[in-house]
Amino acid sequence: MSSSPDYEIPIRPRRLRSTKNIRRMARETRLSTDNLIAPQFVMDGENEREEVSSMPGVYRRTIDRLVDHAETLQDLGIPAVALFPALPDPLKTPDAEHALDPDHLYPNAIRALKDAVPELMVITDTALDPYNADGHDGIVRDGRIDNDATIQVMCQMAILHAEAGADIIAPSDMMDGRVGAIRDALDSSGHTDVAILAYTAKYSSNYYAPFRDALDSAPKSEAEAPEKELPDDKDTYQMDPANGEEAVRELRLDLDEGADMVMVKPALPYLDVIHRVQAHSDVPVAAYNVSGEYAMIKAAAQNGWLDGKACAMEALTGIRRAGANLILTYFAEDAARHWLSK
Repeated sequence: MSSSPDYEIPIRPRRLRSTKNIRRMARETRLSTDNLIAPQFVMDGENEREEVSSMPGVYRRTIDRLVDHAETLQDLGIPAVALFPALPDPLKTPDAEHALDPDHLYPNAIRALKDAVPELMVITDTALDPYNADGHDGIVRDGRIDNDATIQVMCQMAILHAEAGADIIAPSDMMDGRVGAIRDALDSSGHTDVAILAYTAKYSSNYYAPFRDALDSAPKSEAEAPEKELPDDKDTYQMDPANGEEAVRELRLDLDEGADMVMVKPALPYLDVIHRVQAHSDVPVAAYNVSGEYAMIKAAAQNGWLDGKACAMEALTGIRRAGANLILTYFAEDAARHWLSK
């Protein structure tokens, strides 16, 4: 029996899939190290690193080990790191006062990175949860997050980070009006060249759990702090996962307030939001391929259920295809070292 059809096929898209090279030539979405930002965790101590138990292959590093690793990342062509501090509980207070110490772990790490690898961009966060005994991104007063009091602290943090050498301030807290306030604070203190990457659409997501393990920054419950009235979760400031158009509204506000770049977090469950934000944005759009997304792929790969490399690259390509110009991802080093060159 002949395999030829008894009708004419006018168009054959498979011609552009027939060989590896023609697939490369026809490829619509390009992923390179230029698109990657590597999140990094820094801790106190000397010449130590600790693996995050829920994030295999991801480590908390002391400043000296962080600097060594940053040199490697730069050699691999990764243009930026996003830095997060892991602080011991005794340094955490309800008013997050340690965040404003000019000689503590975080600004010291910024200075060390800029001294050792000045061309590597350092992105810092001004959310208060690493410093807050309550585990929230803002200051808790009478059982509520005090938006404006939180912003006052974050503006001081932004100046402190800029003075230490931060290239980009990335407030992840979702307080109303914080982008404009931080822009004014930076400009009035002479840091007009420091950019702002706004966490424009940060959703109240269950995918953050391994990150909170890395920093021990989960919000405290009233059972853990019975003497205080505390919010149960972060739903009053992070966005409802059911909302998409709200991200466009947040985008307009952040752009009006002076954001230089904007972000959607998490990435994979919110590819449609990335696409919406990109369609309405005239600045670069970032997406955070968060800890839970990383942990799922790593766990499945360790159990032999998935090809970890193939699934990671498919995920990163999907985030890029959705419209992200930049991707914060814990796969950055492996992608740059092993995968993008193949």
